[in-house]
Amino acid sequence: MKFSNAWLREWVNPQLTAQELADQITMAGLEVDGVEPVAGEFTGVVVGEILTCEQHPDADKLRVCTVAGHPDGEMQVVCGAPNARTGIKIPFALVGAKLPGDFKIKKAKLRGVESFGMLCAQTELELGEDSAGIWELPEDAPTGVDLREYLQLDDVAIEVDLTPNRSDCLGIAGIAREVGVLNRCPVEGPEVAPVATQIDDSLPVSLAAGDACPRYVGRVIRNIDASATTPLWMQERLRRAGLRAIDPVVDVTNYVLLELGQPMHAFDLNKLSGGIKVRMAEQGEALTLLDGQEVKLQEGTLLIADDDKPLAMAGIMGGLDSSVTEGTRDIFLESAYFNPLAIAGKARSYGLHTDSSHRFERGVDYHLQEKATERATQLLLEIVGGEPGPVHLRELAEAMPAERRITLRRERVSSGLGVTIADDEIVDIITRLGLEKIDSGAEGWTFLVPSFRFDIAIEADLLEELARVYGYNRIPSESFSAALDILPQRESRVARDALEQTLLARGYSEAITYSFIDSDALALFDPQAEPVALQNPISADLAVMRTSLLPGLCKALQYNLNRQQPRVRLFETGLRFVPTDGDGLEQEPMLAGLVYGPRFAENWTGGRDQVDFYDVKADVEALLSHYGAGEGVDGEFRFAAGEHPALHPGQCARILRGDTEVGVVGALHPQLQKKLDLPKPAFVFELSLEALGEARLPAFQPLSKFPEVRRDLALLIDADVPAASLVESAVDAAGETLTDLRIFDVYQGKGIDFNRKSVALGLTFQHPSRTLTDEEINAAVDAVVGTLEQKYNASLR
Repeated sequence: MKFSNAWLREWVNPQLTAQELADQITMAGLEVDGVEPVAGEFTGVVVGEILTCEQHPDADKLRVCTVAGHPDGEMQVVCGAPNARTGIKIPFALVGAKLPGDFKIKKAKLRGVESFGMLCAQTELELGEDSAGIWELPEDAPTGVDLREYLQLDDVAIEVDLTPNRSDCLGIAGIAREVGVLNRCPVEGPEVAPVATQIDDSLPVSLAAGDACPRYVGRVIRNIDASATTPLWMQERLRRAGLRAIDPVVDVTNYVLLELGQPMHAFDLNKLSGGIKVRMAEQGEALTLLDGQEVKLQEGTLLIADDDKPLAMAGIMGGLDSSVTEGTRDIFLESAYFNPLAIAGKARSYGLHTDSSHRFERGVDYHLQEKATERATQLLLEIVGGEPGPVHLRELAEAMPAERRITLRRERVSSGLGVTIADDEIVDIITRLGLEKIDSGAEGWTFLVPSFRFDIAIEADLLEELARVYGYNRIPSESFSAALDILPQRESRVARDALEQTLLARGYSEAITYSFIDSDALALFDPQAEPVALQNPISADLAVMRTSLLPGLCKALQYNLNRQQPRVRLFETGLRFVPTDGDGLEQEPMLAGLVYGPRFAENWTGGRDQVDFYDVKADVEALLSHYGAGEGVDGEFRFAAGEHPALHPGQCARILRGDTEVGVVGALHPQLQKKLDLPKPAFVFELSLEALGEARLPAFQPLSKFPEVRRDLALLIDADVPAASLVESAVDAAGETLTDLRIFDVYQGKGIDFNRKSVALGLTFQHPSRTLTDEEINAAVDAVVGTLEQKYNASLR
């Protein structure tokens, strides 16, 4: 919300400078983004009047003007503006004047003709965007008066960055109400009295979508002069608020929006067919908006329509075909209350954001429509004239917001704020905010919440209001002391920091990506998922909640590759959101990682090898080692061949702890790699932190003083037998004296059947209390060989 300080002072005028006022409302929760002058720095510019205007004798595009307004009398000025003509009032920069940009006006000679000053356009004074010609001032502008004084340009514009819950301050009336409360000043806005009707004309209104629009106010005004000019004071207030003057009718509706916070719209009455219908859009309907854009209306979009066609997207933007033009004689003014839920997100779904949608999405006072209509009528009659009809109100009482009553307990004030406030001050603050005290007792008070405060619903909201108006700086800062028991930390708990530090030590960088992603991108990684869709997404490519962390990491990879980073190591910890039966939602903490590019950073000793499956598998094994149950003789984790829609069918492994799947690791599917435009394979992993469980605590075992014995076996097995299965079977068959088993060689090639491979196992045996005999070791080895022969058709090489 941007507004003129001078305009606000007409409503409420505390004894504060503009900067002090900005600081005060910031401390009250309405953060001020900036305080800036409403015009550029210039001096020596007065209101001038062109008395004569003749063609320059030696230049087709120049004119020689005689201009009044200089203290010493009429001056000759050479001007190149196409609209320079006799009789108009214009800004006249005298010789010696300084314009924005430290530009000083001097006496000059243009094509042999002397010029004593300059006639200025809006842009040259930083007072607007029109640079097509000199700025034409109103006919009643007093000649010779300083322009800054005439336009009251010694003013500043204050821009407030309001949080979505403070929609009541999206108008001068709301800001003034806040300033009045903070400074105990009276607030006096313009008097809005009912305008006397001159005709009986009205339009029938039907509310077919009553839950979305339960209140609609309309008024017919006939015989206006749409060619009239918007008064300069109104144009200036609009400009200082960041809006451009368009035509008198539109300017008045925009002015009321800024003044009261109620968006309004005006239709050309003669372009309407029948009555007004507030309804939902139907399939296949289209509407050309005021900005000339034609949109295909989506079902669920609230419309203002007549008997034949859509007229406007309710609460967002009007249609071009029913808009007011210079030829308009009769208008229909509308002012409505729309349920915020019916408008939220709709403008963004069409790529729009308007002043109206900004307010209706957050909530507009549902008792303000009649006052806004009367105020707009009052201003229109002053500017464009006309004959107003009666104010026609259509309301569905059962669909209107319910009355809110809140009880504030005395004890909650002191316990919640940590300060004792006198009863009369509590009631004074709350009632000055617009709430009405309807009951009081020994325990506290009951207040009725006004219709313009959508954000006050519970007792805690009243405590917040008390704190900010009473003054945060008046609440003492105290250090609390309490006897706190130190909660025990389970040794078996694996800290997330430890996992992250492991990945950082292995060359990874942490990434933080959005929890909401593009539905099409998610479908590439998890095509079976039915993700949770956001009702009010930031943008179309951030429309659903992620069911995996991998899409975000792959997008981060693309971002890095596009910036000439060929070696990428990324990991992320965060939640994934998986819908469950019914309307449930499971939020599961995950850890995911991605590697891409060369195995080692570029250096003079390193090779050019690219990462492969075993690089990322080694990183995962390093993470699993924190749980004290890695692969091997006593391991609980194992890798098994698996399938995943986003991973390469031959380079994908499920990660299991016992029989529970805790994650997946592998290379991106070649088709997905192509869609992501990745020149080389990328390898990823994703682990469920909850499924990983807790670590196995270390337990001491006495070291055996007896010798260990190692036996090596070279076995021929089928090429498709997983090594993990082979190891698992060998461990089970070897017995309790086996202390270590390693695969130290795998060979396929010359001398071996194409469908077979040679796997070399190193088995280490040791007994804790005696020396093993050759017979015991041979028996264990024979048991291993026999088991592997039976299960996997293995044979000794």
